[in-house]
Amino acid sequence: MIVVVPDASVILKWALPSCDEPDSDRALLLRNAIRDDLVRAVVPSLWLYEVGNTVARRFPTHADAWLSALVKFGLEEAPVSPRWLAQVLELTTCYPVSFYDAAYHATALIHGGVFVTADERYTGTALPHGSVVNLSDWVPPRGPGPKRRG
Repeated sequence: MIVVVPDASVILKWALPSCDEPDSDRALLLRNAIRDDLVRAVVPSLWLYEVGNTVARRFPTHADAWLSALVKFGLEEAPVSPRWLAQVLELTTCYPVSFYDAAYHATALIHGGVFVTADERYTGTALPHGSVVNLSDWVPPRGPGPKRRG
């Protein structure tokens, strides 16, 4: 099964009520592919802090409901490991990227997956390292899968 690592820029598009958000349709396709078990999503545990920071500041009256729904979605959190940390540090050394962004990319690399982000600056910078795709270029897999979430 394909492993995807969506970052906060993608996960936020699942919760925020803006249809004008670029590539929100692609983000929802990715969410549905995860829900339908067409792809396996793995994220670093910092995802909730990044998403929570934006939601709590911009939409405080909806933060509890939206963040609870995202937590209930059940994204698989990858544990911190020496291999993961070494990969994050390699990315931050090779490219002018943040530790936060590199955390998602490293998760994809050590799980044999692809990091999906709406951050075109990151994909433009770290593309030579592989396993990264901009959300606008992500293509959902085809095929039936058993539904595990509603």
